[in-house]
Amino acid sequence: MPDPSRLLSKARRFGRLRFLFGGEEAAESRPPQMTSGKLPAALTRTLRGVELPPVPHATEDGILKARPPRGREGLGFRPRKRRAPSGEPAWLLPFILGAVLLLSVLPLARLAGAGVSGLVDGEAARLVFEAATFAALRNTLLTAAGGMVVSLLFGSLFAFALALTDIRGKLALSFAFMLPMMIPPQVTALAWVEMSGPASPLLKTLGLAPPLGSPQPLYSLSGIALLLGVQHAPLVFLALKAGLAASPRDGIEAARLSGAGPFRVFRDIVVPLSAPGLIAGGAIAFVSGIGNFGIPAILGIPAGIETLPTLIFSRLASFGAATFGEIALISTLIAAISAAGLLVQQRALAGRDYRLIGHSGARAAFSLGRFRIAVEALLLIVLALVLVAPLLALVASSLVPAYGVPLSFNTMSLSAYAEILFRQSITLTALKNSLFLASAAALGLLLVTVPAAYLLTRRKGALANLVAILIEIPYALPGIVLAVAFILTFAAPLPVVGVSLYGTIWIILAAYFSSFLAVSLKPVMSAFAQMDPALEEAARLAGAGFFRRMRDVLLPLIAPAAGASVILVFLIAANELTVSALLWSAGTQTLGVAIFNLDDSGSSDLASALSVLIVLLVIALMAALEFFAKYLPEGVLPWRN
Repeated sequence: MPDPSRLLSKARRFGRLRFLFGGEEAAESRPPQMTSGKLPAALTRTLRGVELPPVPHATEDGILKARPPRGREGLGFRPRKRRAPSGEPAWLLPFILGAVLLLSVLPLARLAGAGVSGLVDGEAARLVFEAATFAALRNTLLTAAGGMVVSLLFGSLFAFALALTDIRGKLALSFAFMLPMMIPPQVTALAWVEMSGPASPLLKTLGLAPPLGSPQPLYSLSGIALLLGVQHAPLVFLALKAGLAASPRDGIEAARLSGAGPFRVFRDIVVPLSAPGLIAGGAIAFVSGIGNFGIPAILGIPAGIETLPTLIFSRLASFGAATFGEIALISTLIAAISAAGLLVQQRALAGRDYRLIGHSGARAAFSLGRFRIAVEALLLIVLALVLVAPLLALVASSLVPAYGVPLSFNTMSLSAYAEILFRQSITLTALKNSLFLASAAALGLLLVTVPAAYLLTRRKGALANLVAILIEIPYALPGIVLAVAFILTFAAPLPVVGVSLYGTIWIILAAYFSSFLAVSLKPVMSAFAQMDPALEEAARLAGAGFFRRMRDVLLPLIAPAAGASVILVFLIAANELTVSALLWSAGTQTLGVAIFNLDDSGSSDLASALSVLIVLLVIALMAALEFFAKYLPEGVLPWRN
C-alpha cells in the first residue's frame, strides 16, 4: 500500500503544476495582465532605499515561512528605534529622572550605605543592645501598637457611620474628624496637656481639676499611645471609608430579603468586605506612630520616656564624633520596622480575595430609624472629647498669664498674642521661615509635579511605575528618617561649589521638596488623568509645541488642581516639625520648632497662643479648599473621598 504522506506530497506538486500551466481553476485565479510603466521621479526618489519585507514561500508541509535575507542588505524590515510618545519633548524624561535622583534616590542611598557600613563594622549590634536603645525600641513598639488600636476604634466608628448609615451632616462630620490629622502633632499634644492635669486652666475654670500634686496622666506610655491614636485615626477612616462607599448594596439587600437581621448582615457581609481597609488603615497608623516625633517629644521627654525618634533628637543634641553613624543606624532601624509593618499588611491582604459584584450606590445600607439621633449624638460626643475640648483648653491657656491660673474676666488677657506677634524675635523669625519654606515648597514643587504628572499619565510601563514608586517613598518614610538622610547627604560641602547646605534654611527646603513631592503630585496627576488627550493632540497637529500646548491648553484645565496642590503642600509644610526638628539651626527655626522650644522652656502661654494661630490657619486653608471643591478633581480633598 503506498505511503499516504507520499501521495499527499505528489498531489500538492500536481496542484502547483496545474496552477502554473493552465486549467480552468488556474485561469480564473490568474490576475489580469498589467503593463509596466515608469514611476514618477519624485516617487522614485522617495522609495529609493526602502526595504521590502521578506517574501513568504510554501514548504512541503504547507507552512508559510519567510525567505532568509539575501546579501548584506537583506529584504527584511530594519528594527526601528523606540521613540518617546508623540508630543513628548526629549528633555522631559531626563529632567524628571534627574529630579527624582536628587530628591529621593541620592539621600536614601546615602542612608542605606551608612546603615550597611554600620552592620559590617559591628556597630549596629552594639547600638541596638544598649540599654537606652533597647528601651526606646520597646517604647516605640508599645506606643505605636497602642495608637493603632485607638485609631482602629475611632476611625472604624466614623467610617461605618458615615459610609453605611443615614445620619445627617456627613460632610461636616468628615471635615471635623479630619482636623486632628491636619493639626501638627505637637499642637495636639500641647492641647491635651492643657486640657488634663491639676493645673489645667479650663478644668480649674469649670471646677473639675484634680487635686494639686496629682500626676499628669498623659506623661506616660498610655498617654502617648492615646494621642497617637487620635492623631492617626483619620488615616484608618480614609482607608476604610473608600472601600465601604464602593461596597455593593444589592448583596446587603439580598441578605435582608433572605431573612438576615442587621447584625447578621454586618457580621457576615460588611465586616469581611471591610477587612482589607481595616488592615491597610491599621498598618498605616502603626507606621505613622513609629516615626511620630511631636507627641513623644511633648509627652515623653518630661517623663523620661524615650522613643526612637526622640532618641535620635537627643543624640544629635549631644553631638559627638560618632553621632552621624549612630543616628544613621537608628534611622535605619526605624525604616526597617516601618517596612516590616507594611510587609505584614501585604501578607495579611494576600490571603483575602473579596470581589465586589454588583452596583454600588450612595444610598445608605442601614437605616437607623429611631437610633439615628443616638448615633449622631455619640459621634458629636467623640468629636467634642477629642477635638473641641482640647482646642478650648488651648485657647484658655493662651488667655491666662501663666500655666495653672484659672480663666476669668480678671485673668483674661491677649498679652501672649501681642508677645509672639510683635515682641518675640524668635517667634517672628519662625513665622517668616515657615511662611517662606511653605510657599517656596508649594510653588516650587509645581515646576516638577506638572511635567512629572504629564509624563506619568502619558507613559505606561515599568519605567513610569518605578518613577512613581521613587516619588512615593520619601513621603511614606518617617520624617525623622528622611531628615537623617539629608543630614548625611549634605553635611559635607557640595562637590562642585564647595558649599555645605547643613545648618542653612536650604537643607530644610530640599527636605520639604523630597517629603511633599508626592502630596503635590496627586492632585495634578488626577487632573491630567481626567483630561481628554484629544485636546492636546489637536493642538499638536495644528503645529503647537510643547510649551505652547502647556500654556494654552493644559495649564488652564489643570489650574484648579494645581491650586489645590499649592494649598495642601502649604498647609502641611507650614506646620511641619519632624523634619525640621533635626535640620534647624540658629535663625532657621520653624513654627513647629518654636512651639516645641517654648513649651520646653516653660512658656506655655506663648506656646498655646502660637498653637491657636496655627489651628486657625489650618481651618482657614481647609475651608478655602472646601469652597473650591466643585472645581477640583475627585479624590483631591481627603474628607470628600
